[in-house]
Amino acid sequence: MEKLLLSVHVLAGIVFVGGSAVATSLFPRYAPVAAGVPAGTAGGGAAAGTLQEASGERNRSVAVALLRITRGYSLFGIVVPVVGIVLALVQGRMGEIWITVSMVLTGAAGVLLALWIYPLQREALAEPDDGARLRRLSMLAGIYNLLWAVVVVMMIVRPGADG
Repeated sequence: MEKLLLSVHVLAGIVFVGGSAVATSLFPRYAPVAAGVPAGTAGGGAAAGTLQEASGERNRSVAVALLRITRGYSLFGIVVPVVGIVLALVQGRMGEIWITVSMVLTGAAGVLLALWIYPLQREALAEPDDGARLRRLSMLAGIYNLLWAVVVVMMIVRPGADG
């Protein structure tokens, strides 16, 4: 049973958390900016703006797809902590500090995604601005990804583990 739970936990983490991490990271690159805003202003500099214009990087359809991936994979991603908690209970590890810290960080990542990233993505599609919202989304995606990276390291290193 433990091997099945661990397999589901890891695979769901790779597919759903990884998918949402990629989608949140790519969204600011493709989301539209307000008409009349120079692309360099939204993309972080004149050179980046010129490159974006030349490559046609801003694409509302791609941004909509990334928003759907963020939402869908995040909902399915609930499997990761649920199965992780069941696995920790089966293994008798719920009291270990690395489990507790990982659960807190997972909760923080979930709150960040549900309360800030996803709503800001919807707003960015509904009412494009000068790129300020997209810069904020890039920062939040970086924090989201960092939280998950720390959780993965905690799962591997298991500081304070009993045996």
